Amino acid sequence: MDAQVSHHLQATADGDHVPDKTFDIELRLFVEAVYLRYHYDFREYAPSSLKRRLRAAMARFGCHTLSQLQDQLLHDVAVFPQLLDYLTVQVSEMFRDPPYFKALRDSVVPLLRTYPSLKVWIAGCSTGEEAWSMAILLREEGLLDRTLIYATDINAHSLQAAETGVYAAERIAGFSDNHRLSGAHSSLSEHYTAAYGNAVFDKRLKKHIVFSDHSLATDSVFAEVQLVSCRNVLIYFNRALQNRAIGLFRDALCRQGFLGVGAKESLRFTDHQEAFTELVPQLRLYQKRGGA
Repeated sequence: MDAQVSHHLQATADGDHVPDKTFDIELRLFVEAVYLRYHYDFREYAPSSLKRRLRAAMARFGCHTLSQLQDQLLHDVAVFPQLLDYLTVQVSEMFRDPPYFKALRDSVVPLLRTYPSLKVWIAGCSTGEEAWSMAILLREEGLLDRTLIYATDINAHSLQAAETGVYAAERIAGFSDNHRLSGAHSSLSEHYTAAYGNAVFDKRLKKHIVFSDHSLATDSVFAEVQLVSCRNVLIYFNRALQNRAIGLFRDALCRQGFLGVGAKESLRFTDHQEAFTELVPQLRLYQKRGGA
């Protein structure tokens, strides 16, 4: 038997990855199937990221090929909610990248004070750490009472976890360090109570947060807001979907509203670059132009 054929047969028997070209075909069919069956659109997500996550999902569901996973997805509705945890990013922490939150306090909050009421959009809120962080920051700056925070994501499991405001106690030390470095005016402990190995954040904060399903790939603008924070989400999109998302943020923002994105993200080379000025360039904070 030819050595190359023998190696291929052995790799298949061992459950190794199928050839990349075959996997690419399966990937296109898979995301189309997700869209047609469940109306979630991953067709414009970065392929490299999707491949990595789907290989992990294949291992979890005991599938040697993506086609096998697609078969489960189409014929067992219980699979998709579990799969969604692989397709969406669930990594977050409170006051992540403290200099970003410090820049919000120093450069954005003084201008937000000029509005009689405020609306903030946290896009891709995952399990809610950034939404609760924003609520705490605005409370400390005396703005929360006139603010409504929209925290959106496509993952229902994540939204359910986010809405509880409950996080494992072992994470609190790191959250507290981030909070302090963000220029906090209080101790993080003033905003939660400890219970059964968890930290439960103040339900009075929750009164100012609306957790809701929203897809940057398929949904439209739902409100006019003064601040959009969408961090470490755009890196998982291809250029077309990045343009769509930034276009949504542009349309949602009021004149001279503010946009924050992740440290590895930028508005450069997008269709909407000229609609914004760089407010704090090194921390990816932008302001919408007055006439945009």
